[in-house]
Amino acid sequence: MKKGFHTIMAAQFFSSLADNALLIAAIALLNEAHAPQWMTPLLKLFFVLSYVILAAFVGTFADSRPKGRVMFVTNTIKVVGCLTMLLGAHPLLAYGIVGFGAAAYSPAKYGILTELLPPEKLVAANGWIEGTTVSSIILGTVLGGALISPHLSAHLLALNLPGVLTAADSAIVVITVVYVIAALFNLGIPDTGARYPQQDRNPFTMVRHFADCFVTLWHDRLGQISLAVTTLFWGAGATLQFIVLKWAEVSLGMTLSQGAILQAVFAIGVAVGAMVAASRVPLKRSLSVLPVGIWMGATVMLMSVFSRNLLPSGWMLHAGAWQVPPYLLLAYVFLMIVGAMAGFFVVPMNALLQHRGYVLLSAGHSIAVQNFNENLSVLVMLCLYAALIRFNVPISAVIVLFGLFVCSAMWLIMLRHRANQRKFDAVALIGEERH
Repeated sequence: MKKGFHTIMAAQFFSSLADNALLIAAIALLNEAHAPQWMTPLLKLFFVLSYVILAAFVGTFADSRPKGRVMFVTNTIKVVGCLTMLLGAHPLLAYGIVGFGAAAYSPAKYGILTELLPPEKLVAANGWIEGTTVSSIILGTVLGGALISPHLSAHLLALNLPGVLTAADSAIVVITVVYVIAALFNLGIPDTGARYPQQDRNPFTMVRHFADCFVTLWHDRLGQISLAVTTLFWGAGATLQFIVLKWAEVSLGMTLSQGAILQAVFAIGVAVGAMVAASRVPLKRSLSVLPVGIWMGATVMLMSVFSRNLLPSGWMLHAGAWQVPPYLLLAYVFLMIVGAMAGFFVVPMNALLQHRGYVLLSAGHSIAVQNFNENLSVLVMLCLYAALIRFNVPISAVIVLFGLFVCSAMWLIMLRHRANQRKFDAVALIGEERH
């Protein structure tokens, strides 16, 4: 990898680490305020709303200056969101400000890869970035759970910092420091030298240009397949994040802090799958992983019949001083397998989409279109999930509906790809130079 790639990875790691720890802290804030349960998935909704609203503008901003500077500015906005939450703003509003920074951060974060690296290295680069991101999800989720735990929060509260009154407050202070570390790494990202034509700053022109980019990517035979898969994946992934927490509470009798560990285990699986895909799946064969999406949806449905009563309650596995119930170990293995399948099929699709977007559009605009579609999917699926929880639909039924939807959507995407191939060998276009 070229010079600067590892700095990008470090910046991404710390920024994503803070994002995921902050989600747990924000959920804790809602719990402390005795907010209704259906409000919890709305945290993610407020976070991703900016990705949809700002989609027409963030691509232009990302292409207007060196990507490292863009990442620094947008990471600073995340710090402002943290401070707003700490000063007593509603968690939904404050987490929405962090989402505003994340929406502008993303086109620069992924766009710089296509500027820095040749097409044949994009799958490997995405594997490393995805592995880094998933590692940050694991550690961020664990960090968030640890920071709100009674033991660690007691030590933080003992520092008597101004305005820090609860476990969630003390967690947010630590998370703000992590965002500052990410911002410092942003300043070390080198300028790739990529420059794009000066674009019209008129908002109406920018919206019209974004609409052209949107249509271009969806009409491309490779772009539409990879975009459909990543759109489905991120909507499903965001929803699964909350499904796992609810499942841990209802079926396994776990607290929020303990349920966060299950999210981390799932993320470990994603990291493993991502790294296997990075080493085994070249860009030319990226579309061969599509069937794995169907298997993932089918496997998720098994969660609906899994509970702590599946195995005798008296059984216990011993590992030195540690005692682990077999049902919990089985849950860890199961979630890791689901995560591995998710990571294995999304990394090649992400790389293919970045490649086609860069060939047809530009680094910033292609990622902006990708973010718009993916986060619109997140908004829709989280709203549906919140509605199901609001009407007290059992979590087992929610899991089955979720798995059926993923299987059906992936099957339709595969049919579309086969129809495209019958008309024209689109796979032969993989690796072509930028237009």
